Amino acid sequence: MALVYRLTMQLSGILFSLLGWVLSCLTTYLPQWKNLNLELNELEIWTMGLWQACVVQEEGGMQCKDFDSFLALPPELRISRILMFFSNGSGLLGLLLSGFGLDCLKIGERQQEKKKRLLLLGGMLFWISGITAIVPVSWVAHSTVQEFWDENIPDIVPRWDFGEALFVGWLAGFCLILGGSLLNCTICSTEVHPSSVHYAVAEQQDHCQHLETETGR
Repeated sequence: MALVYRLTMQLSGILFSLLGWVLSCLTTYLPQWKNLNLELNELEIWTMGLWQACVVQEEGGMQCKDFDSFLALPPELRISRILMFFSNGSGLLGLLLSGFGLDCLKIGERQQEKKKRLLLLGGMLFWISGITAIVPVSWVAHSTVQEFWDENIPDIVPRWDFGEALFVGWLAGFCLILGGSLLNCTICSTEVHPSSVHYAVAEQQDHCQHLETETGR
């Protein structure tokens, strides 16, 4: 029962972490970090991401233009690029390390201490990946709120609003932290390995055969 519990927790942690990593990569390249609706032309929606700005027209589809210079970007977008790359990299490394530490993987089955360390390191990397995904989207959201309520900006000037990528980034960070927590919880639980289960079954069979032999006598 303990073995099934550990395997379930480990697989759940890996699946949540994988989902969070995919969403984190998606957040990095989505152009909808900020949305801008023009009151003069409601058929156009401007969006801004980490790499490009786009305009969505009801009849003409979406047209995007890459940013010309990294240094010309606002500080929150420049730092967000770096943090999102770091989040994606640490999440990928966490998937690789924790994957080799799973109990269901027979590679290194006799080296349980090393597998335990791999799970612990993978869980910590997922925490780091989740935090570094939440920080940039929260920073962009905070700056967007400040600009939206800035009294120094005239009311006729359009205001940026939250884009869909921010919500995807928050979800990615939550899944990564949850996945890392589940993996680390399995390390603290009672260790029951497949090898011990096989040994117990074999020992029971030998005991039964011994009883049959004694009975036959």
